[in-house]
Amino acid sequence: MSEYIQIITTSDSIDIASKIAHILVEEKIAACVQVSGPINSTYEWKGKIESTEEFYCIIKTRRELYNAVESRIKSIHTYTVPEIIAIPIIEGNKDYLDWLDNGVIPPSKYKAGANN
Repeated sequence: MSEYIQIITTSDSIDIASKIAHILVEEKIAACVQVSGPINSTYEWKGKIESTEEFYCIIKTRRELYNAVESRIKSIHTYTVPEIIAIPIIEGNKDYLDWLDNGVIPPSKYKAGANN
């Protein structure tokens, strides 16, 4: 199983997306968060088709930090059910992956909520 992942989330606000990015990197539970958009998302919510302008966050981290990242996103996010999905990184530039390792704290040292 891959030890590196990309986590994806979206937000309807550039301010919230940027806040998520800043906090995850500041707390060293993500090495990098890319925010892009706006994008247009179409989905069904409570029996109604919705179309919303959103901003896309791509979060790079270690697999062991997934729960910490998910918890932190939920504490910041404004959605009732935010999209938070992880995709394994199956291959990568060794130098980049080494940089990623150095950009996050060891999972054993992270305490969820300690840096709120």
